[in-house]
Amino acid sequence: MKFVDEALVKIQAGNGGRGCVSFRREKFVPFGGPDGGDGGYGGSVYLRAVEGINTLVDFRIQRTFKARSGDAGSGSDRTGRSGEDLYVNVPVGTTVKDTETGEELGDLSEPGQTIKVAEGGKGGFGNQRFKSSTNRAPRQYGPGLPGEKRMLGLELKVIADVGLLGLPNAGKSTLIRAVSAARPRVADYPFTTLYPNLGVVDVGEHRSFVMADIPGLIEGAAEGAGLGHRFLKHLQRTGVLLHLIDICPPDPDSDPVKEARAIIAELKKYSKELAAKPRWLVLNKSDLLTPEEAKTVAADIARRLRHKGPRFLISGATGSGTKELCAAVMTALEERAEAERAQA
Repeated sequence: MKFVDEALVKIQAGNGGRGCVSFRREKFVPFGGPDGGDGGYGGSVYLRAVEGINTLVDFRIQRTFKARSGDAGSGSDRTGRSGEDLYVNVPVGTTVKDTETGEELGDLSEPGQTIKVAEGGKGGFGNQRFKSSTNRAPRQYGPGLPGEKRMLGLELKVIADVGLLGLPNAGKSTLIRAVSAARPRVADYPFTTLYPNLGVVDVGEHRSFVMADIPGLIEGAAEGAGLGHRFLKHLQRTGVLLHLIDICPPDPDSDPVKEARAIIAELKKYSKELAAKPRWLVLNKSDLLTPEEAKTVAADIARRLRHKGPRFLISGATGSGTKELCAAVMTALEERAEAERAQA
């Protein structure tokens, strides 16, 4: 199933029920007075984050969600039944925006988290509410208030611990195939992933993390060039970015350092917070050179990039160096989680 990370839906809360006009009709009670009940409340609409849903594809099929309206009031001062609230299930990691105002209504980042996106209408008053010393037989009633209507933009941001970053054909899909059970498409010719892939990387008993492979970035991605700009948002939740660089590009005239700098520039244009995340250098395709040549080229690339963080020389195709990379990532994520718990 194709990955769908954006959807537009129409939300309609239930209307409030109409109030009732009624008078007591009882034997031996000549002046019974008004007894019309109030209308019921309309149902509200909630969005609820649930596990097990990975895309927003269902919202391409069903685009309108409407809660039940409240029932009208009735005689004997009986209030109408309120409409049931409607809960719409969405994937964990969904952000919700009002498309008309641009307001962000919520970020459903935890399983079970809910937000109210449309308030049900209040029920109208029955005629007994309008009774007074000068109005003994009121025939007024409230029609009930309409429920809120909204057009919502849903955007799914993949929740992953580690994000793979790099140009098309840098070897991101090959790496995620090598270290997890994910099976994105790979080939021996240049092409890019069309939608994000998630893989769970197991590094030992009860020790694992989620890795996200997004479409490759090209220069100008932050302004909308290529596919990668649509998926940069998926990197915002990650704890560590792995910047993959092809140390033996198919085009001998291309410069890996120049291309890496272009990727870094795109990150800064898109989000300062994203650019500030820990970024490790992963120099890929070492199997295409001799061990000595691969080490020399990798050291030269890191030196020219003035990269001071961790760096790894790997081969996604053969798996060389991937165990060490995954172990280091797991340790860094555990240290980060421990530090966050200490601050809490």
